[in-house]
Amino acid sequence: MKKLLISILIICSSLGFANVKAVTTITIIYDLVKNIGKEKVDVDYLCRGNQDPHFLEVMPSYMLKLRNADLVFKVGLDLEKWLPQLIDGSRNTNLQVIDLSQEIDKLEVPTTKMDARYGDVHPYGNPHYYLDPLDVKIMAKEVFDALTTQDPENTSYYEKNYNDYIKLLDAKITEWNNKMKKAKGKPIVFFHSSWIYFAGQYGIKIAGYVEPKPGIPPTPSHNADIINLVKKAGVKSIVMENYYSDAAPNQIAQITGVKVLKVPVGLFGNEGIDSYFKMMDYIVDQIVNNN
Repeated sequence: MKKLLISILIICSSLGFANVKAVTTITIIYDLVKNIGKEKVDVDYLCRGNQDPHFLEVMPSYMLKLRNADLVFKVGLDLEKWLPQLIDGSRNTNLQVIDLSQEIDKLEVPTTKMDARYGDVHPYGNPHYYLDPLDVKIMAKEVFDALTTQDPENTSYYEKNYNDYIKLLDAKITEWNNKMKKAKGKPIVFFHSSWIYFAGQYGIKIAGYVEPKPGIPPTPSHNADIINLVKKAGVKSIVMENYYSDAAPNQIAQITGVKVLKVPVGLFGNEGIDSYFKMMDYIVDQIVNNN
């Protein structure tokens, strides 16, 4: 019996059971936690890459994911309005919430009181900073800090993984910067106001949005305005998240000849998009090749 117990302990040790259990709200954060935590962290996510992170149906299965977790990582800035209800439903009083927006230089922070007339405007700033790779570097550092705080005995392990990831990310940032020089200064129409951080990083001119206001469905009159804008400004593409309906963009495209680019803004949003690097490769290539 003693030998059996020793054998079981050796097997368990060799399997490298996770020291930290984590859940992320979106798949981009999942990718960061997976790469920095590796086998020391058991990580899952809530919102799929082909779902709108503004709206996630509250389901018992999501609460179960949180029930035994140590950490839940979120984008913050009021993106995940559904998260508090899931946390309450999980009944996990030990769950630590890690807000990755703390050190982000926030854009589009309202200076006056907002109401429904302005659409889905976030009161603390635009939450789509994860589309700027330099902000992803900040997010990665926050993930590293959270994991080492939760599991300090493995700090050196997480540090090596973090440094390895940042090295790869820096190389990709250089690659994306070089490619996006072709699109610098070009006017692009976007569907939703997700792209201000991305556009600012690469010097793209946001000519307009298919949505008349954030979260407000396109209207015929606004479509007419965008059609005129496309013609006057020489816009060549409409960039949109692939979880939105492309009915209005396609109508605009039929009249103007503009190209509609449906892109994933999360992992697993398209087939083969299983990392942040591949997601950004896809977005950058689509924009560069169509502008």
